[in-house]
Amino acid sequence: MLISCSNISKFYQGNQVLNNIALTIENQDRIGLVGNNGCGKSTFLRILMEEELPDAASHLEPIIAKVPHLRIGYLAQNAGLDGSKTVQEEMQDAFRPLLEAQDRMRQLETQMQTGLSESETDEYSRLSTYFENNDGYQTDVLIRTVLFGMGFSETDFTRVISGFSGGEKTRLALCKLLLSKPDLLILDEPTNHLDFQTVGWLETYLKDWKGALLIVSHDRFFLDRLCTSICELEHGILTRYRGNYTAFTHLRAESRERQQREYEAQQREIAKLEDYIARNQTRASTAKSAKSRAKQLEKMERIDRPFSEAKSARLSFTYAITPPIDVLEVKQIDLTVGQGSTQKTLMDGISFTVRRGEKIGIIGENGAGKSTLLRVLRNIIPHKGVVRWAAGTRLGCFEQESESLDPHAKVFDELHGRYPMLSDFEVRSLLGQVRLTGENVFKETGVISGGERAKLCFAILMMEHGNVLLLDEPTNHLDLATKEILEQALAEFDGTILFVSHDRYLLDRLASSLFVLQDGKLERFAGRFSAYQELIRRKTEAEAQTAALEKAKKAEESAKAGFRTKEQRSQMAKLRQEQKQIEQQMDVLQQEETAVQTAMTEEAVCSDYEKMQQLCNRLEEIHQTLDALLERLIKIEMELS
Repeated sequence: MLISCSNISKFYQGNQVLNNIALTIENQDRIGLVGNNGCGKSTFLRILMEEELPDAASHLEPIIAKVPHLRIGYLAQNAGLDGSKTVQEEMQDAFRPLLEAQDRMRQLETQMQTGLSESETDEYSRLSTYFENNDGYQTDVLIRTVLFGMGFSETDFTRVISGFSGGEKTRLALCKLLLSKPDLLILDEPTNHLDFQTVGWLETYLKDWKGALLIVSHDRFFLDRLCTSICELEHGILTRYRGNYTAFTHLRAESRERQQREYEAQQREIAKLEDYIARNQTRASTAKSAKSRAKQLEKMERIDRPFSEAKSARLSFTYAITPPIDVLEVKQIDLTVGQGSTQKTLMDGISFTVRRGEKIGIIGENGAGKSTLLRVLRNIIPHKGVVRWAAGTRLGCFEQESESLDPHAKVFDELHGRYPMLSDFEVRSLLGQVRLTGENVFKETGVISGGERAKLCFAILMMEHGNVLLLDEPTNHLDLATKEILEQALAEFDGTILFVSHDRYLLDRLASSLFVLQDGKLERFAGRFSAYQELIRRKTEAEAQTAALEKAKKAEESAKAGFRTKEQRSQMAKLRQEQKQIEQQMDVLQQEETAVQTAMTEEAVCSDYEKMQQLCNRLEEIHQTLDALLERLIKIEMELS
């Protein structure tokens, strides 16, 4: 056991958010924490971290027990870093105890010339053992491995953190946590702001994580691949289910159906007993029997009424003015940020046109300039070039981090202040439409959850009645139910949409074409996101095969030139033959991997837990085999080089 809590309750303005929650986390647990926006997930995490105190409910005392010296790494939403430090300095801070030990060892090494006391000799021996056992000599290698894996280049190491985008800062905070190797890693929405390649790397890295994981996420693929149990927080009650997210959806449905049947059966039994008591308690001949039934009714352990499904948000985006066919023309946009060694070209002669009704997804690596492009289109960032919107165009904008909201304004006032002509009833109705109800409408926007702030922004967006929507990561922080509702509303919108997103489902469902930003250039892809992914996969495989063939050819030429004995030539021939066989095996496995991944998206498989579990197991076997083959291939290439 790493940590155990019980009787955890929390009240906000008289409403109970957490109701006597109990949870035990064992070493190597992989737990996903799910629930609707505002249900208290982040609050529960802050209580576990002792950043917030639980409330006492009735006579039960809140208990949080941890093993001694437990090291917890916590990635909160909008986690902060020291903006004045460079990336290298911030990452080294994860090894602070090791670096302090190293500094002390150097001091003692300097003193060795004049001699050390017995206690100083013992101290040096102890520090040296500690430094070696904790990979002190590998800190630079570990830093480079994690930073490269999370998509940073070597030139980023000396950049000051304040110059990075919000998504890049999230990745840096996660890198620092991974390097610190805590016993328990708590991640609150870790895939927000991450591109597809980085999410894949993170999934693989966490798959081999030695400690325990507690993850809050709305990414179904992420939860399915990593989690072995799911905890659902609903109406203040925490329920734990075994299995990944797919298993959880089936088990929850079965549990609710069973509880409903049991509740209805008990209610029928209660009705019969109450009817019998009412008819017989006044008659002398049956009064005793009625009294017995009454006692039976008093002793009965009542089954709670199952929670009814929460009402869904209702989103609808409309406009009154129809713009011309050619909505937007962009010509030769140039934009450079930073100065000196940190200077970076985000846009280099970008040009494109957008026609009415097009739905375009904007993708690219973090820091490529996706969010900046939307700001350029709104003419709120100075730039070279022309951005020309057609007459009659009305923009509706959704910002990634709800930056336009006043954190000190109440939700109700934020909306009413923008549209003072609305009556109080109309404001409450609009907020209710996006499921901001009750006391939540009188909370400050700075204290509500990220998902609730997003819903407020959608209410504002509906009131803007834009015929062109510019959306920056619209599904970040949203629960799964609200994501699906938003997807449907945007699909039904017949205006023009340009949106930045890392949400694979949203991109594939909504975008009819893509803008791909890379190295300051914009490439337009006419097709769905799944087709683009397939194109990139084939291109990557072709490049890898070409590189492998060239390397093999060079190795063969080098072997012919450099080895003279028959034994050496024979050994090299065997290695080349093994190399060829391994590459063929990897091709077959990669084809099977694609087939399995395709099968996992089929509706018949998604609704069948056993089939899905079999495919997940086979996919894991393929990955393990590919890793082993790749390791052997690298060794062979080293011998051939």
